Amino acid sequence: MMKRTLVCLALTAATAAPLAAQPNPLVAARELYASARYDEALAMLNGLSPADAGNPLERRYVEQYRSLCLLALGRGNEAEQAIAAVVTADPAYHPSEAEAAPRVRAAFTDVRKRLLPDIARARYADAKGAFERKEFPQAEQQFRNLLALLDDGDMGGRLGDLRVLVQGFLDLSVASSPPPPPTSVEAPRAAEPPVPPPSATRAAVMATAARTPEQSVSSRDRIFTGDDPGITGPIAVKQELPRVPSTLVGRTRDRGLLEVIIDEQGRVMNVTIRSPIHPVYDSQLLVAARDWKYKPAMVNGQPVKFRKIIQVAVTR
Repeated sequence: MMKRTLVCLALTAATAAPLAAQPNPLVAARELYASARYDEALAMLNGLSPADAGNPLERRYVEQYRSLCLLALGRGNEAEQAIAAVVTADPAYHPSEAEAAPRVRAAFTDVRKRLLPDIARARYADAKGAFERKEFPQAEQQFRNLLALLDDGDMGGRLGDLRVLVQGFLDLSVASSPPPPPTSVEAPRAAEPPVPPPSATRAAVMATAARTPEQSVSSRDRIFTGDDPGITGPIAVKQELPRVPSTLVGRTRDRGLLEVIIDEQGRVMNVTIRSPIHPVYDSQLLVAARDWKYKPAMVNGQPVKFRKIIQVAVTR
């Protein structure tokens, strides 16, 4: 009886040890690929379930090695599908020289060039949806990621109009985001200055009121508005609105608001859509506004920067 028990225990230990030492399936597949056993590596990768693949990074590596195996086996169409899955999940990813051979990196480049415009449009729709739901911090991050994608080398400068529109929505998202919550650690308070006598306080107030805008805030850094005293607003020299495309007739809002910041030379230095009309027309409007010219705003005979709000009315 003792001998039979010892034999059972020995068999249990012998079978349990190999199971405990089994490598991660992805690691095993990589080793099979490195040994040029492409069919076996591909079979192991195809047998992995989403749970087996683990986190998104591991799933990306699964698709990457699937594409490697498929390319090695001459199955180019299937390899492109695997690469497309990686690019769709992570548009910013491109394998490095250490990760993949030149032909694989070239295949990734070809697929990215083909897919990135459609991915960018889809990401724009998602970000704009977050903005319309007033989820401004989330929208801000999505628009920032989208700008990085639009600036990717494989985009080849395409979708320039969309980039202008994304920048405008990013500015709106930043302006609309709530301030960060205060930290739990408070900075030590400085000693409060003694309260001056009433006569001194009155004199200080009168002196402040008598200052010109240049004395109170440097006109070099300040952006003036029509509410500032002593300001003479800019005069339009060139301010032509683009025509609404015929394909958009009946699909736009009646009115929109555009904010431009005009520098001391009368050039438009920044443009922001404050109230959109239609995404396509908004992008045309942003591009057109960059070429507008003005006689600059003036304060005490000196040109200054000026924030101008322009109402755009759509005629039908």
